[in-house]
Amino acid sequence: MQKEEQLLEKRLLELSRLAYHRDIITYSDFLNPNELHILHSLPKDSLYSQYRVFGGYELAERQMVAFLPDALSLCTENLQELFFPDEMCVLRIEPLHKKYAEELTHRDYLGAMLNLGIDRSKTGDILVSESGALVFVRPQMKEFLREELTRIRHTTVLVTEEQPETFHYTPRFEEIRGTVASVRLDSLLSLAFGSSRNKLSGLIEGAKVFVNGKLVTSNGYQVHENDIISVRGMGKFRFISELAVTKKKRISVLIHKYI
Repeated sequence: MQKEEQLLEKRLLELSRLAYHRDIITYSDFLNPNELHILHSLPKDSLYSQYRVFGGYELAERQMVAFLPDALSLCTENLQELFFPDEMCVLRIEPLHKKYAEELTHRDYLGAMLNLGIDRSKTGDILVSESGALVFVRPQMKEFLREELTRIRHTTVLVTEEQPETFHYTPRFEEIRGTVASVRLDSLLSLAFGSSRNKLSGLIEGAKVFVNGKLVTSNGYQVHENDIISVRGMGKFRFISELAVTKKKRISVLIHKYI
């Protein structure tokens, strides 16, 4: 195990211990899929408390962890109320003059924030649209970004805060239907991303594919209905269902690829 992973495990266990002994909720920063896999892989008897994860919206890739004292472990269901607004906030980044704005990408938004010296762990997902972007951040970053993030590439931008009580985001998706030999992970990846199984197998073996937030390194992993598959650097999709079996004994399936 690498030193960074050992340090993360130690930090997560410490947060769990504090929640239990002090009878308070303790929070992590935003964790990426690899770090979330480490969390989910921790032996249950090594944790002092239960936990919940939340990234600001359904299907968030980067998520925070809340370790719960016993009194809250069974009754806390509304994750949005738990995390907003004290531990997470949503900022909207928009061009100040849309007429002269460039077409900015996820990399542009992320690079502009990192260039300000912000630690990546303090920011969650960045959701890019035609009008701008939404970014989830720790509250201590809010005022700094509102004051310092004024330009991305050559585009002057304005940063405003979304109100938690009115914020709502539903991921957009493309519906894909096709046939596969079986609902193996490599077969579904090939259908979703339009590439060969051999090419995508390298991503699975290279520890870049996650199913429901957990790392999967087996090409033959059997996917189940409503599983969410994410591939680092490529995107994510949900396996909706098997539809029928063709005369050639192939399986017709439906997936939703998020865009």
